[in-house]
Amino acid sequence: MKNSTRLNHPPIVAVATDNRPLVAPIYQSVKFTFDDVVQTQRHSRGEREGFAYSRVSNPTLQQLELTLAQLQGRDACLLTASGVAAVNLAMLSLCKQGDHVVSFAELYQPTRYMIRRLLGRYGVSHTILSLEDIEGIEQLLASTPTRLVMFESPSNPVLKIADIGRITAAARAHGALTVMDNTFAGFHNHGQFDIDVYVHSLTKYAGGHGDVMGGAVIARQELIDAMRTDFIVMGATLDPHAAFLIQRGMKTYALRYERQCDNASKVARWLASQPGVARVRYPGLAAHPQYALARAQMHDFGTVVTVDLEGGETAVNRFSEALRLFTISASLGSTESLVQPGRLMWPSDLDAIQRQWAEITAATMRLSIGIEDVEDLLEDMRQALHQAGRAAPV
Repeated sequence: MKNSTRLNHPPIVAVATDNRPLVAPIYQSVKFTFDDVVQTQRHSRGEREGFAYSRVSNPTLQQLELTLAQLQGRDACLLTASGVAAVNLAMLSLCKQGDHVVSFAELYQPTRYMIRRLLGRYGVSHTILSLEDIEGIEQLLASTPTRLVMFESPSNPVLKIADIGRITAAARAHGALTVMDNTFAGFHNHGQFDIDVYVHSLTKYAGGHGDVMGGAVIARQELIDAMRTDFIVMGATLDPHAAFLIQRGMKTYALRYERQCDNASKVARWLASQPGVARVRYPGLAAHPQYALARAQMHDFGTVVTVDLEGGETAVNRFSEALRLFTISASLGSTESLVQPGRLMWPSDLDAIQRQWAEITAATMRLSIGIEDVEDLLEDMRQALHQAGRAAPV
């Protein structure tokens, strides 16, 4: 072979079946091949296992799919290039013209956009309620044929807790599917409930280091099978290298989440004792309106603490800018602590009543707690509150 040919047909290095690598390799290949046409045809007819094209299936992705499905307590999983893609593709695949979707003011803003604008263009109607209006949810499902109930718990960013048992029971009684964005709670929470489809942003706790994006849709096998072809054709497939990074991140998922939850609990209790702090929202505080519900539903209370300062937007901005260990940034769930002022999460797409349900004000800020030493985080917040003019004496 000439060099130009050799470079495109490198030597194959075979690994014996009894000589496995400790870490699975990255199958960074778009295409796979069989030795003959007959086997290729058998694979295309579903008569044998294997891989042909990575938009359809890939060994690296399949390992992550199995990991996430098992952790969430379900049969199967589809991976996407981002968390938003997971939400959107699930709803697009499950809805058709004439369907109705129940959604909530407390949903993630891109999810609300998808329901209102994109699904709306194709003849899917929707109703927006408050996540706390459980009787209204039950009444609506009883009176209006509904395809999907789309919700999240804890909600972003004010950490309301959905009554999952009542929502899922009402949906099941009236023939609606439930789709839950379970990103804030994590893969180890809420698997005990009768939820049809879970969606997750893998960008958050799964990757865990703020350097890779991805999304997951997790459900029982028949629902995944029904959605699979739509996902393949729409093409928002996770890249194998991104899947490898997320799989690597999952090795420390439990350790990171446990440390972040412990830190968040201590941060929430400390903030609740500080002058100038108008309100602390954390499901693990007894003062949280749904504290008992959170205890009954969750193994832990999450890693996000949401705070309102008495000084309003000015105090929030001063506090955020004075922090040294917290970075002003979107997203959450990575190893470093982050802060997001309320104006950067402002629900401009909601009307005045819906904004009251969402409870995001200019005095609100969301703290995503990392794995740093909690004493360092408390000291950082102490000096930031002092600079904002609202601190207890140091």
